[in-house]
Amino acid sequence: MSGVPDYSRRDVDALVFDRMQVDDLDQVVAIEHAVYPQPWSRGNFIDSLLNDYEAWVARDASGRLIAYFLLMPVVDEAHLLNISVRGALHGQGIGRQLLDRIVMLTRAKGLQSVLLEVRPSNTRALAVYLRYGFVQIGLRKSYYPAVDNLREDAVVMRLKL
Repeated sequence: MSGVPDYSRRDVDALVFDRMQVDDLDQVVAIEHAVYPQPWSRGNFIDSLLNDYEAWVARDASGRLIAYFLLMPVVDEAHLLNISVRGALHGQGIGRQLLDRIVMLTRAKGLQSVLLEVRPSNTRALAVYLRYGFVQIGLRKSYYPAVDNLREDAVVMRLKL
């Protein structure tokens, strides 16, 4: 299977979380470009780090960066700006681990909910969020850039804590 490890439940539970550093950005941007049709730029990540957002990476037991997320506190909620798992590792429970960490950080800051936007075409992510307990609270028309200079809506979801 092209050098992709088969992750056991133990491997997923053994994820190590660290604050994202500038030195992580080559790997972060590589994952970003591999999993999104309209990826964030390196500059977007640098801006988030400079603004001191909650930017975290997850590493497997061997130390390989396999996932990340960025949270922006806004008044009484955390806005999940970006969450990504290395494409070959989708479906292994890593996204749930990231969401667990996001909820922990949000609660620790005394915030009341997590807000996010997701493309309707990202059915896998939508299913993960719904299973986790997020509910759709709105739809932003033509929110995301799409191919051929088109736009795609955003499903707005919230998880109350």
